[in-house]
Amino acid sequence: MTATASSSAAAAFPKPIWVRSDDWHTAGEPFRIVSELPEQCTTTGSTVMERRLNIMATPNHPLDVLRRGLCLEPRGHADMYGGFIVPPNDSGAAFGVLFWHKDGFSTACGHGTIALGCWAIATGLVKPKQADGVTDVVIDVPSGRVVAAVRTEGGKPVSVDFINVPSYLVASGIKVPVKSRGIDVVADLSYGGALYGYVDVAGLGMKVRPQDHDEFVSLGREIKAALKSTAAEHGHDYLYGVCFYEPLSEEGGELHQRNVVVYAEGAVDRSPCGSGTSARTAMLFAQGKLGLGKGHLHHASIINTVFVASVDAEAASPTKFPGCVPRITGMAHLMGRSEFYLDNADPTFPGFVFRPE
Repeated sequence: MTATASSSAAAAFPKPIWVRSDDWHTAGEPFRIVSELPEQCTTTGSTVMERRLNIMATPNHPLDVLRRGLCLEPRGHADMYGGFIVPPNDSGAAFGVLFWHKDGFSTACGHGTIALGCWAIATGLVKPKQADGVTDVVIDVPSGRVVAAVRTEGGKPVSVDFINVPSYLVASGIKVPVKSRGIDVVADLSYGGALYGYVDVAGLGMKVRPQDHDEFVSLGREIKAALKSTAAEHGHDYLYGVCFYEPLSEEGGELHQRNVVVYAEGAVDRSPCGSGTSARTAMLFAQGKLGLGKGHLHHASIINTVFVASVDAEAASPTKFPGCVPRITGMAHLMGRSEFYLDNADPTFPGFVFRPE
């Protein structure tokens, strides 16, 4: 267990406050939306990315303390996820969002974008173009401008297409030592708004099973540490996670695959992972297995929920591999609305992690 309380964190919230949230899940992965921030939780920057970087550069920034308060126990857990609504970069987007998890603020979140599309329509922040049809909810995120294309029936969301930033394969065929097992595995690096390492579980003698989630956390941490230098060599200063996948299968001309993503510092994604599925789509595009108007990837999660991915457009790439714009189809569901009380007199303030580091 890691305690996070400190006098400097308490100073960010000198008096008790109430914070409201809308709690959604996308394919089983939580997404806690906070649209009204406490008065001291101001952010600076002309873009959402600048806001993220400025928060990260400020020890115990009030918004970072709030992140911990809503993400960690006792109000959250080690695999919690959420987003703070902030101003967009310009008038071309409906709003901006800062994505967060137990270890900080991420650059991308596909399952969160799907949830935000549903939330924006359900709350009336974005009005549907028509009761039965598709409405684009344009959102500025740290990695760029993305779209949640929300399909409605009778004015209610029934599915969402997450249209991501340009994505691309970064490097392939990387030999990675897994010292805990005394073996080497082969990994790839791919970008889908965030950078991921990809490892076929067959090389580990495993399958993607819920009962093995602790082992995937340990392996994810080990492989991520081994891949960091390779990621830096290719111009990426942050490797977000590791995707463990089972071999591809083909049914009726469509690709099927099961995966589990271990993101940040050992969190397990219950969904197939939106940005991870995007990066996987870019890999398959580079390998010629997916193309513009050519097939879909049915990407299953560790709990067997599914995203359906395709190539929406070709795109420029900074690597030797071709780039594409992925389209990821999924759906989010409202779980509840909450009011959280944060008081620095609480001995656990702002929260703690009950998971071995």
